[in-house]
Amino acid sequence: MALVPSTTTEDPNRQIQLTDPDSLEDGASKMSFLEHLEELRRRLINSALSLVAGVFIAFFFLNRIVDFVLLPLRELLPEGSSFQTIEGPEYIILYLKIGLLAGLFVALPLILWQVWLFIAPGLYAHEKRFAIPFVAMTSVFFFIGAAFAHYLAFPYSWDFFVKFQPEYVQFMPRLGPTFSLYVKILLAFALIFQMPTVVLFLARMGMVTPGFLVKHTKYAVLIIFILAAFLTPADVVSQFMMAGPMILLYGLSIGIAWVFGRRKPS
Repeated sequence: MALVPSTTTEDPNRQIQLTDPDSLEDGASKMSFLEHLEELRRRLINSALSLVAGVFIAFFFLNRIVDFVLLPLRELLPEGSSFQTIEGPEYIILYLKIGLLAGLFVALPLILWQVWLFIAPGLYAHEKRFAIPFVAMTSVFFFIGAAFAHYLAFPYSWDFFVKFQPEYVQFMPRLGPTFSLYVKILLAFALIFQMPTVVLFLARMGMVTPGFLVKHTKYAVLIIFILAAFLTPADVVSQFMMAGPMILLYGLSIGIAWVFGRRKPS
């Protein structure tokens, strides 16, 4: 019996398209768990260096920054009253804390850029276009929230505490706890003012829609008042000073989701 060898012919011009360009780019961005840890370590180090640089810059203007923070609060105290310190290093520690806080504000855009660089490998190519809008919007709304807290929310809350004291009680608050309360309210407002930014990116990714936000408005309002009660001191003024802007921001977020949300294919 004759054996006839089998032969195959291949077309040298034949090419197989395995992946599209977006898949290649996204596939190249996949990292192992250890690579993620290394990337996280790198971003944390860069963020820490950015914060150190920000603090270094802030210390050149620290005396003015301290006056900017404390003098308006001093003017709200009753006549004859002043802030108190009961420990030797208390004011020095407060001085350094204000410098650290100011340095955070200076370094914030760089820190946010490191956050974006960390999450970017897990995004699709078309989603990576939001790098600059993410950093810009987050920074701007952070500063707006902090400014709202400094000029409106905290002074009104502080004035409420001052006027609540009876005549036979001399209100002479400690400087350290006063500043801690200031920082708590400042950062709380800076964070809640991120709502439009968060909704924008969720809407662009198709995770929320304006219809969804409108439908769940009553639940959102309830959650807003719960957060306001949790994030502010135990006074009605502070809670309404936070809940009011949050409700307005929620309405703004609905408009942002309607304008920038992903459209369904027709």
